[in-house]
Amino acid sequence: MTFRTPGFGRRLGTGRSRLVLPVLVTVAVLLIAFMVFTAIWTDLLWYRSVGFSSVYTTGLWARVVLFVGGGALMALVVGANVVVAYRLRPSHRPMSLEQQGLERYRAIIDPRRKLIAVGGLGLLALLTGSSVAGQWPVWLAFLNRTPFGVKDPQFGKDVSFYVFTYPFLRLVLGVVFATVILSIVAAVIVHYLYGGLRLQGPGDKMSPPARAHLSVLVGLFVALKAFAYWFDRYGLVHSERGVTTGASYTDVNALLPAKTILAVIAVICAVMFVGNIVRRGMMLPGVGFTLLVLSAILVGGVYPLLIQQFQVKPDELAKERQYIQRNIEFTRRAYGVDKAEIAVDYGAKVESDAGKLRQESGKLAQGVRLLDPAVVGETFQQLQQVRPFYRFPDPLDVDRYKIGDRTVDTVVALRELSGAPSGQRSWVKDRMVYTHGYGFVSAYGDKFGNGGTPDWVTKDMPVDPAGTIRVDRPQIYFGERSPMYSVVGGQGQQELDYPDNSPAGQKNTTYQGTGGVAVDSFLNKLLFATKFQEKNLLLSGAIKPGAKILYNRTPREMVQRAAPWLTLDGDPYPAVVNGRILWVLDGYTTSSSYPYSEQRSLGDATRDTITDTRSAVARQTNDRINYMRNSVKATVDAYDGSVKLYQWDEQDPVAKTWMKVFKGTVLPKGEIDKVPGLKEHFRYPQDLFKVQRNILAQYHVTDPTAFYNGEGFWEVPEDPSVKGKRQPPYYQSLQMPGWSERSFALTTVFNPRGNPNLAAFMAVNSTPGPDYGKIQVLQTPRNAQPQGPGQVQNSFETDSRVKEELNKLRLGNTQTVAGNLLTIPFAGGLLYVEPMYAKAGGGAEQQPFPILGRVLVRFGDRIASGQTLDEAMKQLFGGAASVPAPAPGGDRGRDQGQGQQGGALTPQVRDAIAALDKALADFRDAKGKGDFAGMDQAWKRIEEARKALSDAQQAAAQQPARSPSPSPTASPNATPSPTASAS
Repeated sequence: MTFRTPGFGRRLGTGRSRLVLPVLVTVAVLLIAFMVFTAIWTDLLWYRSVGFSSVYTTGLWARVVLFVGGGALMALVVGANVVVAYRLRPSHRPMSLEQQGLERYRAIIDPRRKLIAVGGLGLLALLTGSSVAGQWPVWLAFLNRTPFGVKDPQFGKDVSFYVFTYPFLRLVLGVVFATVILSIVAAVIVHYLYGGLRLQGPGDKMSPPARAHLSVLVGLFVALKAFAYWFDRYGLVHSERGVTTGASYTDVNALLPAKTILAVIAVICAVMFVGNIVRRGMMLPGVGFTLLVLSAILVGGVYPLLIQQFQVKPDELAKERQYIQRNIEFTRRAYGVDKAEIAVDYGAKVESDAGKLRQESGKLAQGVRLLDPAVVGETFQQLQQVRPFYRFPDPLDVDRYKIGDRTVDTVVALRELSGAPSGQRSWVKDRMVYTHGYGFVSAYGDKFGNGGTPDWVTKDMPVDPAGTIRVDRPQIYFGERSPMYSVVGGQGQQELDYPDNSPAGQKNTTYQGTGGVAVDSFLNKLLFATKFQEKNLLLSGAIKPGAKILYNRTPREMVQRAAPWLTLDGDPYPAVVNGRILWVLDGYTTSSSYPYSEQRSLGDATRDTITDTRSAVARQTNDRINYMRNSVKATVDAYDGSVKLYQWDEQDPVAKTWMKVFKGTVLPKGEIDKVPGLKEHFRYPQDLFKVQRNILAQYHVTDPTAFYNGEGFWEVPEDPSVKGKRQPPYYQSLQMPGWSERSFALTTVFNPRGNPNLAAFMAVNSTPGPDYGKIQVLQTPRNAQPQGPGQVQNSFETDSRVKEELNKLRLGNTQTVAGNLLTIPFAGGLLYVEPMYAKAGGGAEQQPFPILGRVLVRFGDRIASGQTLDEAMKQLFGGAASVPAPAPGGDRGRDQGQGQQGGALTPQVRDAIAALDKALADFRDAKGKGDFAGMDQAWKRIEEARKALSDAQQAAAQQPARSPSPSPTASPNATPSPTASAS
């Protein structure tokens, strides 16, 4: 017999349903807490692995303090006003339709008012705390501020007040304003809900306690407004009202006194609002509010507008001159261009002596960087890729190395990994076998090998330990193309090092570096499986004892995490130092609060062809800045991931401030010298240079009158090889006027605004030493400006002789690719040098790559083309060029005389020409087929034929002249051209 209690099942079901929601909420809270813990703990483990845990904990505690402080302030103040408003509610409310409607809401809210208040205040505190916590850098910078030692000319305050103090006080003022406004809103809602504030019915619309409460709050708001008016006066140093950034005539003579007057009026109005406590009615608040609004409109708006229109506009230059001068001085100082040397009328006296030009050209021919890192990335990829799962960046990087007895500009790259081969993908292969790249590849910047390919300094796999550049650790575990994470270093783990000819087909290795986080415990496996949402990290038996996980491993990301206060250059570059491969990065300190300094968009100022068309160089954000310094040089070891930060600019107050915040994270500048060979690879950073050239395009003009009129403003020219894009700056070794020797430099040119001619050439010394960072500008005469890059490029294409050479390169399906158009100060003028690459057309299975075809040069109105720079320079300035090129028209007769006896070619010259033409034809055929081995063989025959032709010409020149032979080969029109391009 079964006994069933009536309603038991129903009660049991109800009890279960009541348990479901709490259980689900508890599970959700625990899951969220675990996810938050996972994110925080795995980040902390990473920071510990690179030795920068103090950076993470300092930033974390600053966020916590501001979150709690900001949230608590908001909740306590608003909550206190809610409690006060509730306690000041009237005991009796007159009967009205309004109160009858509100009674229904009061009946619903009253039983739950504490829960509603706690929930609402908690949400308000959460939102406020989150917003304030994001401003932790402003707070820490204020606490550790460092003086600049420069005072602004208007208020006499140190620049640090505007960079560190002013932003923090604005933050505090904003939080307090928001707190008071929300307190007023909350108080009004409570007073209205409980009858202290009425919109309908007879009698007073506000009870005396409610009127007193709200009067105090509004009076406090107006008092804060008075402080804001007073404080706003200092913000005038960032005004955009005038011709330039900074306090203008109207700001100083109208708006500054207006702000002071408004502050006094606001204080009077605040007293009037508070005085309403003891006075019945709304007359005082009404008068105060009217006075405040009218004064803001008339004194703060109309009066400055009248001054601007009727005093400044009719005589703007006279009124604004001193303020323009302030802007010029502070802008140049803020961007570090105040010491730039500008040489005017450069090129007015160009050397014309043929002997001296030949002598100077001979010195220059060796050392000009013809290998363009933005073009030869494909060449590196095809000739040094070795296997399809390796990749090189595009563009490559430019550095310099001591090779033999000279320092050589070198194009460098790392052979990084792109993942397991197609069709062989698996989690173990992707994450535990194909874990790193291999090899440092470099080539001479100023010369080429056979067939116009790069002349390698280091190449191939495995790395030669006794090579020209010694590399002890060629493995690239930390690189720009590294996977999101890899598991390495486990006991007996086999990681692909490089492919070879052994039976296994590859050489394996096991990671032994200090970088990475141990992942051989269950807890860490669980945490990282959660972080990367990958169950194999928890379940795979391939993870052995001693295994580590590498993550957050690209150089820019690592340095950005180690120094979150830095803005990093978009182009890290590798350097071999003491056998180790290091990534070198430049870190900038920036600000948008430097007084009187013109703001620039960092993203717009640094955009050019490279950032717009290549992926290896990161674009900068569009942050507005008006101060910039290269304060830190950072390195990341490509093998073990160790991060080092070195102070570079020892005078930068912003860097000093952050070094106080994160003590011990930035090493003193003297520590650089303790790493032999490191400083030699530092270079002037590109993004800083781009910003500085953007500024100098206008701020090379230091006279206020000329600046106001826009006289002589420049612009960065369009890249002649990529239409619509700005020409990038170029690294090259050169000797500027006044320099004692050639030096590594970063260079650019300017056009006059709206004019394609050349206005100036700019270079900055990029070799660490006494002259590092020295900016020098060569300004051309305004009445005789030479042609600019676009015009020079056009002249190459339209010159009949050069065009003939280029057309030979373009035979068949071959394309030409213009390299970097280098501008070089030479003999009192400017020499243009451009390598022209040939890229053979290929079928679906062929992957053509650029090889050097010709070198084009221009000096003044003279243009020449050669297979090498030496040859082109000899044609340009005279001398025995290795292969003379025939000129079109009337010049052909002059050139054909070489190698002739009385006008007839000697048999030896004819034989050499025939051999050269045959080798050239074979080379073109091989190039059209994509046969690179055939191209190499043909090139060797070309070199032999060229040498034979040169010897035959010299021998013929030394023989006595005789009567012309009637042979038809003596005809100029029948002479085979020995200058057909080998590329």
